[in-house]
Amino acid sequence: ASYIYVLAATMVTSLRKNRKKRGHVSAGHGRVGKHRCHPGGRGNAGGQHHQRILFDRFHPGYFGKVGMRNYNKNKHDVRAYAPVVNVDSIWALLTPEQRSEATSKKDVAPVIDVTKKGYFKVLGKGRIPSQPVIVRARFFSKIAEKKIREAGGVCELVA
Repeated sequence: ASYIYVLAATMVTSLRKNRKKRGHVSAGHGRVGKHRCHPGGRGNAGGQHHQRILFDRFHPGYFGKVGMRNYNKNKHDVRAYAPVVNVDSIWALLTPEQRSEATSKKDVAPVIDVTKKGYFKVLGKGRIPSQPVIVRARFFSKIAEKKIREAGGVCELVA
């Protein structure tokens, strides 16, 4: 049988600083002020009142709000969810075999459906090879559409 021993992270009593203070009435906490439980409050209490200087110095901007609320936000809205892919990485969505086949056959344009790969929108960053290609997506930016058309390709919208 395997036993698990839990070692307590407590210090030996004989080594505690309090041993030296035995016999001295207020043990270093003063007679007038007294050692009371939580004189400044527990945790982050008083951040806007008696501990304001600490919060303003070390945690600026901790309190308050920023921006506008969107009360009627629908997380599952189609317009809100649109993972993007750039024009320069469209060809990378094809397998190496499909890519070599597409470069060898110039008369047939390969069909790249980005929605099957989990992307909804095609953006226009980067270059695209000057080879016709049919790209299917839900959304296209103007620049992406222009670059695909200049390469001799077609942009197809998919619902």
